[in-house]
Amino acid sequence: MRHSYLLVYLWLLAVPCMAQTYVLDTLQSKYPFVNWKANTIKMAEDSPAFKKLFCKLDTIARGGKEKVHVFHIGGSHIQADIYSNRLRSYLQTMSSTSKGQRGFIYPYSMAKTNNPGNYRVAFDGEWSGYRCSVRKDSVAWGLAGVTAIFKDSLANVKIKVNGNNYHEDMYDFNKIRIFYDNWTTDYKVSLKQDSIVTNMVENKKAHFIEYTLANSVEEIEFCVEKIADTTNAEFLMMGIELMNDNEGVQYTSIGVNGGSFSYYNRCRYFDEQLLLYKPDLFIISIGTNDAYHPDFKPEAYKRYYTDMIKLIQKANPDCAVLLTVPNDSYYKRKIPNPRTREAQKIIYEVAQEQKMAVWDFYEIMGGFNSSQSWYTHKLMPRDRIHFTVMGYRIKADLLLQALANSWEKEMQLEPNAILNQIINE
Repeated sequence: MRHSYLLVYLWLLAVPCMAQTYVLDTLQSKYPFVNWKANTIKMAEDSPAFKKLFCKLDTIARGGKEKVHVFHIGGSHIQADIYSNRLRSYLQTMSSTSKGQRGFIYPYSMAKTNNPGNYRVAFDGEWSGYRCSVRKDSVAWGLAGVTAIFKDSLANVKIKVNGNNYHEDMYDFNKIRIFYDNWTTDYKVSLKQDSIVTNMVENKKAHFIEYTLANSVEEIEFCVEKIADTTNAEFLMMGIELMNDNEGVQYTSIGVNGGSFSYYNRCRYFDEQLLLYKPDLFIISIGTNDAYHPDFKPEAYKRYYTDMIKLIQKANPDCAVLLTVPNDSYYKRKIPNPRTREAQKIIYEVAQEQKMAVWDFYEIMGGFNSSQSWYTHKLMPRDRIHFTVMGYRIKADLLLQALANSWEKEMQLEPNAILNQIINE
């Protein structure tokens, strides 16, 4: 499957930085092909996990102290971090206590693929990128599904957080984890600002080294240095986590271009690294690539989906899991993909069996072949798989609205009370 993620990313960069504005109020008459009435979170009211989630979010929205960790996993839609970052921005600015840490990121540019715009990566040395979604690639992957390999003597890497495109200096951190594997002891990792390091721990099972800092910073530089004269030595970069002492909402997005359940299943350390966390809401947006090819296997898709939910529940038995139906799309830009309807059916089956909720974006888009209308109205590019910036803004605002409406119903609040607070903050 060929992806136009680079084009989408360039469109994002071309949009001037501006205050985030909610777009749905002015668009319903302009885009009548969208099934606006279908924008709900289905079955959330029957899930005890969602009741606990909404209670926590409500505490934060009212200015109370509470922690909520959102995970959002998917393919290229999530790697680009356009619509997921928009949701992150909404949730982390809805009150004075909602600002959380940036958390887990991947320095995608080191792997020669598109990096989100809300943090910057600078590095030297020769790095080779490998993605779990590329069949010919074979290497150890972790939670990110992407690994960059370094084989030379010395490399420097600098990470700088920009905030969330709307609120600068939001993601200062005083602790950093570097997820890596070097098989033996051929390489060492060290921070350039070693004078501010107060503690260091290493977790060999989950493959990370963690540094605690004396003060908060917005950028950090570390060095990867070969210390053994070993033939074929490799350093595998598997991810970075930027942490601080804030409570509030943390929104972790995990995406790899071309990602599917079968490809994430190739990630050797995925389970060990996910189990480091206790997610409160886990949004699964995997399915576009699974259902893309004619050899789509519904039984395997259902099995992978169920196994993912069981893993999430192992990390936190009280986690609310939101199953999102993939968008309508075209196969090889020629015909609307009929297999998305099969994926839709399976997702509802899994949600009912596992007592989880569904956000049916396929139905909301307008169903089969609706991507043609989205393309005609410049909400999708020619591939009719991805979205333009406006398309992603609409998608984010739809999901925010659906979550807020379910939250309001659960807490017996006035309609749009939460939504208006979030978008007017």
